[in-house]
Amino acid sequence: MAPVGAVPGDLTRLQILRSLGTGLRGLTEAEAGDRLARYGANTPPALRRPSWPLRYWRGLRDPFTTVLFCLGLVSALVASWGTACVILALVTVSCVLRVHGEHRAERAGAGLRALVAATASVQRRDAPGARPRVREVPADDLVPGDVVRLAPGDVVPADLRLLRARGLTVQQAALTGETAPAPKHPVDAPDAADGPHVCFQGSSVATGSGTGVVVATGADTRFATVGADPRARGRERGPSAFDRSVHGISWILIRFMLLTPPLVLMADAVLRGRGLATLPFAVAVAVGLTPEMLPVIVTTCLARGASLLARAHGVVVRRLPALHDLGAVDVLCVDKTGTLTLDRPTVDPDRTDPEALHWAGVAAWWTLQSAELPDPDPLDEALLEATGPEDWEAYDGIDALPFDPVRRLATAVVHGDGPGGGLPPVLGPRRLPAVHTLAVKGAVPEVLERCALGDAERARLLVRAERLAADGVRLLGVATARRPARARAYTPADERGLTFQGFVAFHDAPADTAQDAVRELAAQGVTLKVLTGDHPATAARICRDLGIEPGEVVLGADLAGLAGPALAERAAGATVFARCTPADKARVVTALRSRGHTTGFLGDGVNDLPALRAADVGVCPRDGVDVARESADVVLAEKDLTALGHAVAAGRTGSAAIASYLRITLSSNLGNVIAMLAAGLLLPFLPMLPAQVLVQNLCFDAAQLSLAHDDPGEEGRRRPTVLRPRAFLRFITGFGALGALADLATFGVIALVLPGALGEADQAGFHGGWFTENLLTQALVMLLLRSGGRARTPVRAAAAGLAVVGVLLPFTPLGPFLGMTAPPAVFYGLLALVLGAYAALLVLLRRRPVRARCRAARP
Repeated sequence: MAPVGAVPGDLTRLQILRSLGTGLRGLTEAEAGDRLARYGANTPPALRRPSWPLRYWRGLRDPFTTVLFCLGLVSALVASWGTACVILALVTVSCVLRVHGEHRAERAGAGLRALVAATASVQRRDAPGARPRVREVPADDLVPGDVVRLAPGDVVPADLRLLRARGLTVQQAALTGETAPAPKHPVDAPDAADGPHVCFQGSSVATGSGTGVVVATGADTRFATVGADPRARGRERGPSAFDRSVHGISWILIRFMLLTPPLVLMADAVLRGRGLATLPFAVAVAVGLTPEMLPVIVTTCLARGASLLARAHGVVVRRLPALHDLGAVDVLCVDKTGTLTLDRPTVDPDRTDPEALHWAGVAAWWTLQSAELPDPDPLDEALLEATGPEDWEAYDGIDALPFDPVRRLATAVVHGDGPGGGLPPVLGPRRLPAVHTLAVKGAVPEVLERCALGDAERARLLVRAERLAADGVRLLGVATARRPARARAYTPADERGLTFQGFVAFHDAPADTAQDAVRELAAQGVTLKVLTGDHPATAARICRDLGIEPGEVVLGADLAGLAGPALAERAAGATVFARCTPADKARVVTALRSRGHTTGFLGDGVNDLPALRAADVGVCPRDGVDVARESADVVLAEKDLTALGHAVAAGRTGSAAIASYLRITLSSNLGNVIAMLAAGLLLPFLPMLPAQVLVQNLCFDAAQLSLAHDDPGEEGRRRPTVLRPRAFLRFITGFGALGALADLATFGVIALVLPGALGEADQAGFHGGWFTENLLTQALVMLLLRSGGRARTPVRAAAAGLAVVGVLLPFTPLGPFLGMTAPPAVFYGLLALVLGAYAALLVLLRRRPVRARCRAARP
């Protein structure tokens, strides 16, 4: 027997059965048990979830967290135990919050339903000579060689090679992106491995019935392997927008921090002869430059936004940094099927002939009734929605010829006078009416071929059909024929000499909220691109229905010869990509990211898996296949696309708080470090004791936790948020220098009111005055450098609390303990003038046009 997954696709049916060691009667129970032990259960390979220690380690690898951890160790080595304990506590809290948030998101996502079938109808024998019996078995117990029967509504439980089929069509949009059910039928000598003779696991039976032999199970099915195919995966996802932003800013500050302690040590050794005695101060200066609360702020902001999204809008964020990436998204690629559309067709009344619609509805209803089909296929369901009982109940069904993918027609035989008429009375034994009517619907060429038309008329109708199809609609041809009544059954030979009634046109129904979602995303500065495996005209039509200008549609084949900048330029310039393979979608997403776009992808099928992995942030609706949900960063628990707009807004709100924290703390800290270096060279003592640096940082950091509850305002949510390192460097350099000038002006005020404070006599007075000024300036920058308009109450309260601590702490018993005393009352009056000038300059610089250069740093 051939090993599973290695059965060639071009064998005949008899060769397939022989290679699998089975037959038309199926396996015995003993053979099935042996193969189950050999090949394992028919389940897709589960994605391994990282353990808690591994999650914690990943959090520890964050650049800022790593630097903080190293600074904590250095602080411990120089016996600065308070600093070391606080830093290590921050590292622990940050990692625990991150791990808990990701675990909670995974637990929420685990409750979403799976796609794979639970049971399957299998033909097996109890012993080699016994008659086969059809039994329901768990789909997990299927093995290669099992003979499986399919009926309407069944989910295909494994990859099957068809042995028999009658009117079988399969919905396989999750694998291929095609919205129309695919006709399936046996092919004795196929020339490809994935033609109409194969049904893949995860697809569902729309119409008809069939019997097939299992050729692949578990990890060897197309369902399981499409995402692992190197040709489909494209390039592995590189660093996300969040990673690029935070890492870039991190390494800029790391360079500053690595440079600062040596400068302090060398300057003090040369000018003051203090040498290694200033090592604790040098470490404190490096810590002062570090935004040590960044991991906690980031995790708090993103976790809070994710929690609000889950409660209010049914959006599950499975990876916390993905919320920031959503806020930074400026290009969103979507798969049309199941996302922009409802994955079901709708009759297009503007392009449909009314008489044709009437007879198509009659054919759909009476084919369903006479052939005893359990459920209508999507096209018949659309026909039944567009017509009504007044169309069907005026007739009585006689016979039906269900849809056959070979002849591509369906026929209902009825009798009656139609709407407005009446049925002849039946008295006593039932008598046959004089005439039967055949209502035929199907593919346009096949219907026209069976109509009594001249060549010129048939050619004219074909041209009209092509013109309608080019506008993105799907067509059915409808015809009728009147035949003398008879008792014997009707056959396809009776579908001749028909009278053509017209066309019924269908288009994909947009999702209920798709138009509002598209409009909202456009208002948020997000460019939408459609990547689909469907027909280009169909894709362009749905875009026009949603208010998206499709422009020139690019086919997947057009991308085959493109790479590098040429591919990136083509991807950026087009809006609609049709006939895309999974690999094409991933290449387009990767090319957009290479041009600097923060790219999201919204998809729900196995064919979307490579693109979900390639995007900065992958989004999947709840109804998507389970493997797509597991690979997505964000899951829409309700299939409401407006929830995506809420998620983008939440991401921008969280990113605004992170950006506010970075702008405030980095500019303030840089100004303090510059002032410390200058004071260290001018003063005969340390300008600030390590304990004072630690207390100041703790107060400032505690106040900035309120930024997680701030709101950037409507304007702040109307554009993508990107934390650009160079823009931040310019921002913090400019405002840091301004803060240093305020500190130097404060030194002058201290020298004026406390002449001994610049010498050895009154170090405590200098420390007290500068400590107060530091916290007051930090309270000002919290209010003036944050994002958005008026600060929310938590931020105002935190800033006020910081100012109160700065003024009152030197007067408390803790002041002398920390080595500082309160300056005289006149100091506060002069300090108010310095702070007033400083605040005026802050406001002036933020309003100047030059701020446009730093706008990228603002959310």
